[in-house]
Amino acid sequence: MIAPSAPSLRHRRGVRQFVKFGLVGGSGVVVNMLVTIAMHKLNGGTVNGRAALFAIPATPYFARYLHLVWIVAFLVANLWNFQLNRRWTFRATGYASWWRQFWPFLLVGSVAAVAGLFIITALTHPESPIYLPEPWFNESAGLRSRVYWAQLLTIVLTMPINFVVNKLWTFRVGPLLGSP
Repeated sequence: MIAPSAPSLRHRRGVRQFVKFGLVGGSGVVVNMLVTIAMHKLNGGTVNGRAALFAIPATPYFARYLHLVWIVAFLVANLWNFQLNRRWTFRATGYASWWRQFWPFLLVGSVAAVAGLFIITALTHPESPIYLPEPWFNESAGLRSRVYWAQLLTIVLTMPINFVVNKLWTFRVGPLLGSP
């Protein structure tokens, strides 16, 4: 029997990590959506999701309740995903301290979260070219809520970037470009 080559083993390991990352991400989506649903219910439902919280200085734009929900749900799910990825996906607990790995993970996620703010805004703003249209999406039916679908679609669109950057930077094992 021929032993697998090093590139073949790395490829299989990378695929296995991507699948695990996806499973952790799937559980993170559940956590994210539970936070999202809870916050919207506390605010009277997704019908109030576009309610303005405050004006963004020096612009004609407003931060809306759905943006607050996006950020809070991201932070809770990010912490959840970090812990699972650290211990299970990348098995990186012995290489760097929890805090040393958490800050890069949070930074990577935060970049994706900022991009997500633009995506979720575009999907829910009535004048956007990618607005999720009536009658399929509306705020009168829970499972067809535009806000919930925008949340899910935004997560899906930002996940591949999170995987690649976290694999190469946050959870790297051993020296990489002169780092520990």
